[in-house]
Amino acid sequence: MTAPTPPQNIPNPDYAAQIQAVADHLDAHTGPVVIVAHVDPDGDALGSCLGLQRTLRACGKEAQTYMEVPHYLAFLPQPGEVLPRLESWPEGALLVVLDVDNNDAARVAGADLSSFTGSVINVDHHGTNKRQASLGVVDPSQAATAGMVADIAQVLLERSDQPWTPEIATPLLTGLNTDTGSFRFANTTPAVLRQAASLVEHGARLAWINDRLSQNPPRYYALLKEVLGSMAFSHGGLVVTARIDAEMLSRAGAEWEDVESYVNTIRSAEGTELACLFKDYGSRVKVSLRSRGRVSAQNIAVALGGGGHVPAAGASVDGDYAAVQAAFDAAVTTELKRAGLTD
Repeated sequence: MTAPTPPQNIPNPDYAAQIQAVADHLDAHTGPVVIVAHVDPDGDALGSCLGLQRTLRACGKEAQTYMEVPHYLAFLPQPGEVLPRLESWPEGALLVVLDVDNNDAARVAGADLSSFTGSVINVDHHGTNKRQASLGVVDPSQAATAGMVADIAQVLLERSDQPWTPEIATPLLTGLNTDTGSFRFANTTPAVLRQAASLVEHGARLAWINDRLSQNPPRYYALLKEVLGSMAFSHGGLVVTARIDAEMLSRAGAEWEDVESYVNTIRSAEGTELACLFKDYGSRVKVSLRSRGRVSAQNIAVALGGGGHVPAAGASVDGDYAAVQAAFDAAVTTELKRAGLTD
């Protein structure tokens, strides 16, 4: 079966107007604003949520983020700023879904969207987004959703005559920083650097962000030994993979939330075009993909039922590891041929 072709990662020609429309809707809303993102939140997800929440609160709005914050990002929110999963919807709530397609219920965390009947604002930079929110802006040419939220914040703060603060700018810079690989990835455009500079001018603490992100607990290094021991090269050395399962976590005294960064570790293997980390849960496997650019991680993820970007994508696949690995290898073979890297 031929995999569906994902949308092209081209700029959104209506971006400025849609940013304005989202800001208008947030400004006009008088009730509570519920903010959520995706499962296994990363720096862009949390940074976007905190940046918007702090902006809305500075403008006199009631806003609350619901998320399970991973250990490595626990330095970013203040106590009480991020709450666990929402159990009941407040009256008159407006839902804002950031950094994920709001129509992908399996990927949205923080609240049960199936029981929500109000308006939904969706801000996202994933090209596979179905673009079916009540209101929103999706632009896959943007390096990070945090940059899009920064544009919304600019409108809201100017309109409310409120200043930018380090507290607003810092989480937004965190999102830009993490989704560009500390400004090392190909999505680090001149516009991204200008926006990052603007956030630093507003007081964002870049050195502090990098220092906190670089700190790892001792169990990280115990698990790293397991990850390196599972590394394998395939497809003529173009693909590097690693696998983590519950037994490995137990031996290292680690948790699943400790796993996310290892795909970037194996991505550094010389001569490879694609890195893949398999999180083996037994009857389900999460696939995290990173590409150097010639290979589309997005195409492979879509073939597995997931989505994302050309350089970074992922999927959650039902089945045991052997079956998922076989499906992955088939998708990789197709993509390597498309990219002209194999016959």
